[in-house]
Amino acid sequence: MPIGTKTKQYETPNHPYQGERISSEHSLIDRYGLANKEELWRAQSELRSYRREARDLLAQPQDDETVERRREEFLGRLARLGILSEADELGDILGLEVEDVLERRLQTVAYRKGLANTPQQARQFIVHGHVVVGDRRHQVPSYLVDVDEEDAVAFDETSPLADELHPERAEDQES
Repeated sequence: MPIGTKTKQYETPNHPYQGERISSEHSLIDRYGLANKEELWRAQSELRSYRREARDLLAQPQDDETVERRREEFLGRLARLGILSEADELGDILGLEVEDVLERRLQTVAYRKGLANTPQQARQFIVHGHVVVGDRRHQVPSYLVDVDEEDAVAFDETSPLADELHPERAEDQES
């Protein structure tokens, strides 16, 4: 493989046309403001990798120290991302849905916090550099926001959108 060539980070569906799958994908794309199906497939592949790792860890012997440490680290990582709660166990990962991963994207978090009127607008604000997480500007809508970073999602202070009277923020003041 030539240097600099990226491999696909997602798996496409096995069958190209399945009406029910296509309609469910369209509803998820609309609800979360995704740019295309590739973003949805990436989230599905990420969830698939979580499930694969959980099944692998569940199949390991319970009394092994390194396996126990891997379990703790894996559960801690998913809890830090907000995909699982602290009380959840390894078996709960198998019951996760793709929505659990999509809810942790910066685009969705910014929309849910009221920084934008629609998920699509949240995406635009992020791509144009108006949104920061803490003191760091993120321009990738698919960035997974940690639970402790969630309160730090805001408009950049140098952005015109930081002004409460900006026309794109007018709907916030009415409600």
